[in-house]
Amino acid sequence: MAKEKPAQAATADDAEGESAAPKKSGFLSKKLIIMVAAGLLVAGGGGGGYFFFFKKGHSEEKAAPVVVKAPPAFLDLPDVLVNLQSQNNRSSYLKAKIVLEVEDQKLVEQIKPLMPRVMDAFQTYLREMRQSDLEGSAGLYRLRDELTKRVNLAVAPTKINAVLFKEIVVQ
Repeated sequence: MAKEKPAQAATADDAEGESAAPKKSGFLSKKLIIMVAAGLLVAGGGGGGYFFFFKKGHSEEKAAPVVVKAPPAFLDLPDVLVNLQSQNNRSSYLKAKIVLEVEDQKLVEQIKPLMPRVMDAFQTYLREMRQSDLEGSAGLYRLRDELTKRVNLAVAPTKINAVLFKEIVVQ
């Protein structure tokens, strides 16, 4: 009987050994799969990094031609002097020196014959203004935008870039 116990113990050890061996081989195969996947990930990352950072594309080899834009041209308008609307009997005046900004000198020559229209658009708009409409920088920006719209309507299809104030006095 004493012999049976060690035999049973050996059988039990063999059974544990057999069951442990597949566990170890399963563990090793999972470890091998993880190492191979990590290696592929590193190799793929390296290849992608090379592709994006070191490989020059065809679009970078050909530099885009630099377009040099000509400086804008300016057209001085005659001084504008108008009396503003007032709610009381006191008169208020607006005196302005205005400059038009256009793309090039050719457009200046196209606008010069249309100056009576431009001045008429300015006079009719400015005579309806009140002194309170021109207070602060916001009032001047609104005035500049409105005058730009009116000039573009008067000189259409030609277009100006901006109306600039050299001097503006409200009294």
